[in-house]
Amino acid sequence: MSFKSNIIIAFIISAFCLVCFSLIALLISDHKIAYFDSTIISAVQGLESPTLTSVMKFFTFIGSTKMVIILSLLIMLFLYKVLHHRLELILFTVVVLGAAVLNFLLKQLFHRVRPNLHRLIDISGFSFPSGHAMSAFALYGIVAFLLWRHIRSRWGRSLLLFISIFMILMIGISRIYLGVHYPSDIIGGYFASGFWLAISIWFFQFYKEKRYNKKYKLGGGSNE
Repeated sequence: MSFKSNIIIAFIISAFCLVCFSLIALLISDHKIAYFDSTIISAVQGLESPTLTSVMKFFTFIGSTKMVIILSLLIMLFLYKVLHHRLELILFTVVVLGAAVLNFLLKQLFHRVRPNLHRLIDISGFSFPSGHAMSAFALYGIVAFLLWRHIRSRWGRSLLLFISIFMILMIGISRIYLGVHYPSDIIGGYFASGFWLAISIWFFQFYKEKRYNKKYKLGGGSNE
């Protein structure tokens, strides 16, 4: 797929995520999503069992700030020392840190109180959008994007995609199960992070195309 195609796709995805996030935020502000949230919460928490609670606490721990920092440092070390991709390292850092900053700003903007129905863990702070959902989407999304080109086999790419989606979904569901987020917090977090991830990739691809064209012209070639 060409640079221009990647740029167009990234832009479309970012615009789509922004529109979807805006719609969810509007529904929350107008209190028109309460039935959806309560229905999903009842269905998820209706599965409660000691074993499942332990599993969900594990996934919520994997999505915690502490673990995201540890995983990010390991991935950054891999990108720099093993793959020698400094440009990709910058992209990774921008995506992960940017998602955290964006989440903080959005929470301060919306000030949504967390659900107080049936909590299995104690936590403070605002609810919308979910920080766990945003960090998981940003982290596993950018890892999938960066590693995709280094995996040539179809089953390898399928496994990478499956693991990324699985981790993103499980971390999000764990927050609903444990009673600390509304489903709309999770979905909104996915779309907010999806916007940030896509727009970051858009700039990344745009910069790579400009650099490629510059090198090509300096080499005496033609881009036509």
